Amino acid sequence: MSHRAEIAVKTTEKQRRGKQVTDELKEHEAENGGFVFALFETCTTMAGRFPSLTQADLARLMFVGTYTGWRSGRLEYDNGRVIDRKGLEKLIGISRPKFSTFFKKLITEQIVQEVGKEIIVNPSVFYRGSLKEAKLDKLDEYRHTRLFRKTVRDLYELHQGKKTAQLAVIYAVLPFLNFNTNIACFNPQENNGDELRPMSLENVAAALGYQDTHKLKVALEAAKVDGKPVFWLPPNVNDKRQRRIIANPRVVYAGNAESLKAVKAMFN
Repeated sequence: MSHRAEIAVKTTEKQRRGKQVTDELKEHEAENGGFVFALFETCTTMAGRFPSLTQADLARLMFVGTYTGWRSGRLEYDNGRVIDRKGLEKLIGISRPKFSTFFKKLITEQIVQEVGKEIIVNPSVFYRGSLKEAKLDKLDEYRHTRLFRKTVRDLYELHQGKKTAQLAVIYAVLPFLNFNTNIACFNPQENNGDELRPMSLENVAAALGYQDTHKLKVALEAAKVDGKPVFWLPPNVNDKRQRRIIANPRVVYAGNAESLKAVKAMFN
């Protein structure tokens, strides 16, 4: 081998493109504070899964889930320090009687359990780490998506008090979102875009138990992150009277790296 020879890793254009889109997904995750997996049953509403929780409770639960510890499942601050019951009350920012009621519901619904001073999150609700290590007996019964931690916390901070219940709509819509498009669909697990059956605003309102579709529309449009909408409600091209629902990938996204750019473009 002489000075005229050069050794280099030979890559194809497909490999280079694959690495580029993967890096874009990792960058997206980092920009939004990393993520926690939110697990749910396909097209089963959160209200149906956790019947004792109010709209405000569901919003608080989504916020609490962002503090799930890596692999341990315990609630902890970003520096790894354990969040005990008193710390959780302060973090959520509600009165002691309200917190006591809320926490009892979490225990009753088997969302969390207390082990000493630690609060352990049920891995079938939220998990951080490889899901193969989540110790779930029937993992295939659940779908999961990335719930971005910083974005959800920022939203919670902006929706304190009476506005908290409005955030529940984010958590409520998750079971209906298609992985790669973030569009609310009747068949959210469909990978073929041509086969998707998008839900209208009225369809989603009925599924979530809204008697007044306008109230759902107001709640969806009220949620904003950095001045940009959490949900986009474009009209159906085949029927201008109907609107579809698309979620901002800065809040939630379960798709692959290649589809991310197309979904992000809708909110730029």
